[in-house]
Amino acid sequence: MTTPATAPATAPAPGPVAILGTGRCLPDRVVTNTEVAAPAGVDDAWIVRKTAIRERRWAEPGQATSDLATAAARQALDAAGITPGQLSVIVVATSTPDQQQPATAAYVHRNLGAPTTGVAVFDLNAVCAGFVYALDVVHAMVARCGGYGLVIGADVYSRILNPADCRSAVLFGDGAGAAVIGPARHGHGIRTSMFHFYSDMTGLIEVPAGGSRRPYDPATHDAGLHYFTMDGRTAREFAGATVPGLVKQFLHDSEVLPADIAHVVPHQPNGIMLDELAAALDLPNAVLHRTVGQYGNTGAASIAVTLDQAARTGALHRGDQVLLVGMGGGVSIGLTLLQW
Repeated sequence: MTTPATAPATAPAPGPVAILGTGRCLPDRVVTNTEVAAPAGVDDAWIVRKTAIRERRWAEPGQATSDLATAAARQALDAAGITPGQLSVIVVATSTPDQQQPATAAYVHRNLGAPTTGVAVFDLNAVCAGFVYALDVVHAMVARCGGYGLVIGADVYSRILNPADCRSAVLFGDGAGAAVIGPARHGHGIRTSMFHFYSDMTGLIEVPAGGSRRPYDPATHDAGLHYFTMDGRTAREFAGATVPGLVKQFLHDSEVLPADIAHVVPHQPNGIMLDELAAALDLPNAVLHRTVGQYGNTGAASIAVTLDQAARTGALHRGDQVLLVGMGGGVSIGLTLLQW
């Protein structure tokens, strides 16, 4: 058992906040297109043509969302030079928690040995947009109260996929990404965010059974209602028609020129969808970062995983304007502007 750390005597004062370090964890098990294609009634060529995904990672039996989240968190803490004992808030964005309760963040807190007093620990569910939502929540808490925050996006979708459903089974991988936020230095920081929600489309992406409305039972199991379901075509059309206009308005409201954006780190739903998004955004100097071809759609982890890859490969430079674009079930959309 890890002994919980005590809170530091002094914590950073409230004020501007920045991402100080990032991390990620992808399971060791590589799942090829060949492995997922046959049960779904398709082949490798079909998957590549429709999604541009060539492989994904799946958790091993017994490996839970909190395990991946903890490993990503440790990387982020190391990168930031922060110890668990310095944390004042831990938030896990996930729609595949370890269990109904307690929060998956509770297990991350325990695994890290974070403080037992003076620290807020909870989960947040905005599906695949969750990391952007959680980042803004923790940003507000740290900016107001000081200290350091840990934001994690983590999902294990392989546990809720119907292997016969070619619309979803070929898309998803498991993973976790994390960021430590704290006092901004040298002018960089989290600038602003904007959120949108389209609750008239709640049935577009869902897991129908397992909650209070339709508890899990033999009947719902036999009907396959415990599986993740998605109307992929409608989701893609909606995102294509909606997101570019929202980004344009967000940048205008933030008084940022499209040409000033150097990097776009979007949710990674589908490689072909990202091609369409890149063309429609009209950001002439921006690099749109991708991990979907190698890791698939990792849900709430995808933006954090992709941001960490961009940071660790040296693609991000001090002063670069970075746009995070989250899209998830609900339907939820979140946009965040960073100055790296």
